[in-house]
Amino acid sequence: LPNFSGSAQTKPKKKQLTSIQCTFFHQCLAAIHPDTGKLAEYPALLKSSDGKLWEESNCEEIGRLADGYLPNIPKGTKTLHFICFNKIPKDRKATYLRIVVADRPMKSNPRRVRWTVGGDQVEYPGDVSTKTSDMVTAKILFNSILSTDGAKFMGIDLKDFYLNADMDRPEYIRIPIKVVPQRIRDLYQLDPLIQNEHIYAEINKTMYGLPQAGKISNDKLVPILSKAGYHQSKHIPGLFKHETRPVAFALVVDDFGVKYVGKENAQHLVDTLKAADYKVTTDWDGTSFCGIKLKWDYDNKTVDLSMPGYIEKALQRFMHPTPTRPTHAPHTWLKPQYGAKTQLTADPDNTPLLDKSGIKHLQSVVGTLLFYARAIDNTMLVALGTLAAAQTKGTEATMDACTHLLNYAATHPDATIRFTKRDMILVGHSDASYLSESEARSRAGGYFYLGSNKDITNPPSNPNGPIHILSTIMNQVLASATEAEVGALFYTAHDTCTLRMALTPPSNPPSN
Repeated sequence: LPNFSGSAQTKPKKKQLTSIQCTFFHQCLAAIHPDTGKLAEYPALLKSSDGKLWEESNCEEIGRLADGYLPNIPKGTKTLHFICFNKIPKDRKATYLRIVVADRPMKSNPRRVRWTVGGDQVEYPGDVSTKTSDMVTAKILFNSILSTDGAKFMGIDLKDFYLNADMDRPEYIRIPIKVVPQRIRDLYQLDPLIQNEHIYAEINKTMYGLPQAGKISNDKLVPILSKAGYHQSKHIPGLFKHETRPVAFALVVDDFGVKYVGKENAQHLVDTLKAADYKVTTDWDGTSFCGIKLKWDYDNKTVDLSMPGYIEKALQRFMHPTPTRPTHAPHTWLKPQYGAKTQLTADPDNTPLLDKSGIKHLQSVVGTLLFYARAIDNTMLVALGTLAAAQTKGTEATMDACTHLLNYAATHPDATIRFTKRDMILVGHSDASYLSESEARSRAGGYFYLGSNKDITNPPSNPNGPIHILSTIMNQVLASATEAEVGALFYTAHDTCTLRMALTPPSNPPSN
């Protein structure tokens, strides 16, 4: 996604980034062991008192991917085709299987099992990047709804969006035979195909985890939308508008956040998707979008954004205890040196380095809290940026700062952002924190919101909720607080250009 967050620009290694991404995308896809009450994966659930039920769900998942499993899955999707090991081309290699489990109490089958592909070992030669909307675009859309007479918001979700799209070339996967139930082995006659305790399959259609799955699925969807009059902005990824109807939406993978005036116009979009054989789920009340809960008050022209329960689950995952004393700041404060004529950098951190498990814990905390901080609780961004800058060389002092941040999250677990109707005038405030980061670096900060013309000359005491917060460590070592503020102003102006482009997207007439 386009990076508007302004967090520290420290890029983890590929393997670490994959782990952080999986934490975000699959954090809700975790099942509770019925006997221990702890989070568990498929092997442990298989040995539990509900093991037979989880095994049956696994059978249904395999049948759905292959050629069926009676009676619940009479017809499969033919995504997987089991093959002998020697059928794999010599210039290709098979990736690994990852089984994702989830408790879904509201579903007909509350024990969800999904087979996913180890995408980090798939060597796909083509383009895998997908144009998708980002958090800032969605927040601008929310403000636009409040500021447009008669406008409302709805959500649309496409079920199994990543699945069943034909691929231009097959991929291959190795499957441990121990995770394949005997009923499936007998049904598909798999025992002759066993090679070194694994069986192999050819993947002919898109599956979760394939790096090209999003691109293929998106390339299939966009022409369908274009034919119906919905065109994507040439400059703002994932932002679509209709040629004539008062409909615009932000598209994030398979989630549509739709602004519309008149229900019949939104219904046109729903009918377009259903006509293309997509399984469509609609949320006409617009209660959520991309994991963010939305509480609309169209009469008073406000919307509240929150993510209830997110922090609670994160604290459970990290087994972080409730602090004995409340913590009301995300990081410790620097004691001022009264009377000092020269500001000095903080003393170097000479505490012992963390071991591998400590580094992994630190990276997991940063990866889990970063989305929440960008989306809702922007007060965490400074602390997270500092932790992210040190996550590959963390020390005991870094871990103390991480614990302090978790204590703050536990003290204030459910933050809320409120947007109100304004004139949609972009207002940005810039500032800098001089010599406040390691290695004599400074931090740039910016607060962006959609307000009114008078906000520019007379800043309000209660500005609108932020659509974007800039919080980044400047790499340059600056000679004075004035230089730091000028540098921060440059960073702020840079982000302003992108935000203005999102606020005034060019028209997209249909191409000839």
